[in-house]
Amino acid sequence: MRRRMRIQNVSAAVLYVLLGVTALVVARIDALLVWMYILLGGILLLTLAMMACKFALAWAASPRAALRPWLGAGLLAVVLLVSWLVGSDVPLDIPGYDGTENTPFWLKLADMFLYAVYALLALAVALIAAFAVRKRFGK
Repeated sequence: MRRRMRIQNVSAAVLYVLLGVTALVVARIDALLVWMYILLGGILLLTLAMMACKFALAWAASPRAALRPWLGAGLLAVVLLVSWLVGSDVPLDIPGYDGTENTPFWLKLADMFLYAVYALLALAVALIAAFAVRKRFGK
């Protein structure tokens, strides 16, 4: 029980530090955007590091079971790659817009995110329906 309290104390301290830094930079939009990029990068690195650590620990017990978490990450990478390839890079004709984001890269990126959200939402709905049918008529 003592170990759990230490973990809770550390996580609470990290939460308060993150909230404090966020409260300091919330007044400046540029600083807030940089802070959000830092948080996103940190979360991605932490997630990959924890997946690699879990993989290394599980590999000794069962190599097949150790590969299972990487299947989801691989599937997400495939969905993002396919949605990037499907995305359009044709500049949009927007009356009165003089910004710099109407470029092929940003257009393909926006399409990639939209198509990825559509695909993952469709996958989630299909899985919910499949598990409901399986529960109803299955074992």
